Parts: sequence; structure tokens; C-alpha cells
Amino acid sequence: MTPKQRGLGRGLDALFEDEEATFAVSADEAVPASNASRKTLGIGQLTPNPDQPRTHFDAAAINELAESIKQHGLLQPILVRPIPGQADMYEIVAGERRWRACQKAQIHEVPVVIRDLDDSQTLQIGLIENLQRQDLNAMEEAKGYQRLMDDFAFSAEHVGQAVGRSRSHVANMTRLLHLPQSVQDMVVGGDLSAGHARALINAKNPALLAQEVVSKGLSVRQTEKLAADTAGRAIQSRPKGGATFKDPNIMALEKDITNALGLKVSIGMAGEFDGSVKIEFKSLDQLDEVLARLSKTPQR
Repeated sequence: MTPKQRGLGRGLDALFEDEEATFAVSADEAVPASNASRKTLGIGQLTPNPDQPRTHFDAAAINELAESIKQHGLLQPILVRPIPGQADMYEIVAGERRWRACQKAQIHEVPVVIRDLDDSQTLQIGLIENLQRQDLNAMEEAKGYQRLMDDFAFSAEHVGQAVGRSRSHVANMTRLLHLPQSVQDMVVGGDLSAGHARALINAKNPALLAQEVVSKGLSVRQTEKLAADTAGRAIQSRPKGGATFKDPNIMALEKDITNALGLKVSIGMAGEFDGSVKIEFKSLDQLDEVLARLSKTPQR
């Protein structure tokens, strides 16, 4: 199955458009909006997808959302698909966090959009929903990408096209799966960032170095140097003549944002934690488009 270049990466909004909308998921297949139905279902008629990318749900965030739902209701329907062989039962495709919060808020019925989706489409949508809301930790994201490649024969480039990420970003994230489980657990727990973890991939003893990084509070750059020193190799230095070395993670981020906006983006680091983002545009229409995207607020 070869994903269409834009694929699901064009956003979840397409899932909730009017009847005439069509939601493309591959080069040869599309799911028309007319195949969807909207209704209200009992909370007990929905069940989580056991293969959904996100495995960690922050309890405090769920409680906060539950309070908001008590006050304002559920503003966005939950996307579900029928469960074969189980009448009136549905599997959650996108919206498990909202479903959990509704349970906390003691909401007994929820609005849903029902669609017939296969496993590949369901996994892609689950990835996109969480990526757009930045809810996945790095390891969940990496495992989701790897499953698309393993189970559905996607290349890294095709995964990137499907979820709106660059090929290099997908490749860099899946490399994290080569780290020892103890290091992966540190990333899931928030003790290490994805940048720290990437710096340890080729280290001789990444588990031991990860503990040192956390205990000393090292930056990504310091972690790279530590890994290089331990391996007995020289880390890439800043070029002479006033040119500034740019961290590969920053370069990858520039490429991701450029791909997302369709405009050239550059990131300049003034220090270890501060800097600036430059977006280049060639017309006022392009500027208006950027401003419109930045002004959008995520839906609950």
C-alpha cells in the first residue's frame, strides 16, 4: 500500500467535514465523507483501540479536561469504527483522551463520527491526532512509525508523507528504538529528551551515560560531547572563519517546520536555551496563511 503524498497529513479536520468532502488515505483509495455517520452513543459502547500509538495518559491533564467538559460539554466528536461481530460496539480511532475525560466527568453519552477504516488508516489517524496535539512522547511516536513500516510495508519516506513529517525526522525517531529499554524508559518519563537520546544511540554504554546525563543535568550538546569522549572520537567542532556550527537536531527541526508551512524557516540559537525563528515569505498572501495557522487554537 503506497500512501498518497499528502495522505492523512493534511489534518484531522478532513474527518469532520461536510458530506461532500473526501478524505484521501492512499494513492488508490479514499474514504468518502458520505461513508461516515454522526450519532450519539453511550459511553459504554466505545472501547479503546489496543494498538493506538499513545500508551501514557497524564492523569492531571485528564482531570483538567474532565472539568472543562463538565462546564462546556464535549466540543469535538470522537472518531470510531464498528467492531466486527459485536453489534452496537465501536472502537475508538481518535479521541481516547476525551473518552477517558468524559468518564471522569460522568458523561453518559458522547457525540461520535462512525467510519469504516482499516487497521492502516486507523493507525495513521491515531498518530496524526496525537502528533497534531503534541501528545505523544518520543518513544510512542517512534513505535508508531516503526509499526507502519513493519506491518504495512511503508518506507520512511512514505510514513513521513502520510503523517506530515520529513523522511529524516521519521528515520531519526525510529533510531531511538535501538536504545536499551532503560534509556527508552527515561525518555517516556521525561528525564531525557529525544535530542539527548539521539546523542546516545551510538555510544558504547548508553544506559550508563544516560544516568550520568540525568544526574548532571547535561545539555544535548554536552551529551554529544560526553558520548564522543567515551567512544574516543572527536565531536564535530565549530568551523573557523566566523561560521557557526548548527546542531543537526536544529537543522532537522528547521526542515520539519519548512515542510509543514511550505515556507523557508530558519532557527538561530543565541544561547543554549534561547534563540529566534525566522519565516520567509514572498507575498502578503503567504504571510496571511502563516498568521491564520498560528492563530488557530487546538480543539478539545
